Amino acid sequence: MGWTLGRYFFFRYVTITVWFFLGLLALVFLIDFTELSGRTTGLPGFTYGTAFAISALRMPMIMLQTVPFVGLFSAMATLVSLNRRYELVIARSAGVSAWQFLFPCCVGALMFGVLSVGVLNPIAAHGFSWSEQMENQLRAGKSNAVPQDTTPWLRQKTSSGDTIIGARAILNQGLEMADAVFFVLDQQGNIVERKDAARAFLRDGYWELQDVKLFKDGNIRPEASDRVPTNLKPEFVQERLARPETIPFYELPSKIEVARSFGLKANAFAMQFDSLVALPFLLVAMTLIAATVSMRFARMGQSATMILGGVLAGFLLYVVSVLVKAFGVAGFVPTMVAAWVPVVVAMFFGVTFLLYKEDG
Repeated sequence: MGWTLGRYFFFRYVTITVWFFLGLLALVFLIDFTELSGRTTGLPGFTYGTAFAISALRMPMIMLQTVPFVGLFSAMATLVSLNRRYELVIARSAGVSAWQFLFPCCVGALMFGVLSVGVLNPIAAHGFSWSEQMENQLRAGKSNAVPQDTTPWLRQKTSSGDTIIGARAILNQGLEMADAVFFVLDQQGNIVERKDAARAFLRDGYWELQDVKLFKDGNIRPEASDRVPTNLKPEFVQERLARPETIPFYELPSKIEVARSFGLKANAFAMQFDSLVALPFLLVAMTLIAATVSMRFARMGQSATMILGGVLAGFLLYVVSVLVKAFGVAGFVPTMVAAWVPVVVAMFFGVTFLLYKEDG
């Protein structure tokens, strides 16, 4: 296949992928903005400009989750459109094999994945952190705000006793808490003091509390600031509290190395890193799956059943990837195996099916 034809197929794939991405972005933004506005309209300080900014900052993170489906649907749309215009028929009659006109689409999918990991992921991580801070400021001091049920509680041990720590929101990759609660225990495990802080920051050897209410012996005493001693390391707190999605791809290796130097497994960070590394190849696998149902001669008709089968196969691959990823985070399987096995299996399935159909 000549460079001109290959370049034509490549740019057709890129164009359709861009339009799919932008169309889905507009749809997701509209849904997220409407849902966020409905949840925060009654809060003091709410403006539609603030809701617009929060939704806009969250878009890269949400779109990063949709990248595999964008890759699948754009590959299917590209091949179906080429087939309906008889361009694939002409290419076949000129001696171009299916592998040759699939190669530009696979290269486009690989580049789309690399851009998603190298460019979109850091933007998504920083943007999502900023959106969390903006939404937290909007909800500050509101006891009826929606809590983050997935936020774990921490129990730290010090020479003076244990302290149980919880918060409504986790910010700054786990190093900052909003509406934090500290239950101070004595040596016998009894609660002797409670400290509610609007903000809590992890410093070197202590938690810095701001806008504090102290509950002790039935009395309530407000304080502008307070300190709670701690021996927790930032790496431990980040590993326990931070969402791996909020850490940029380029920072993950150092986070994993430092966490493991403290004896922590850091499975969540390692799983996130290995999944991002495998993402470009997952998009190539999605392209091969799309090819198995999209290259039938148009005059015979692209069966709706086959197209639906391709969509279901891509969705099944994504679900299996998420499921195996959960096993990797839990430590049941190595994170690298959890990230790569679904990709390799999908690639073998696509290649085997195409070999059977195209090469007999």
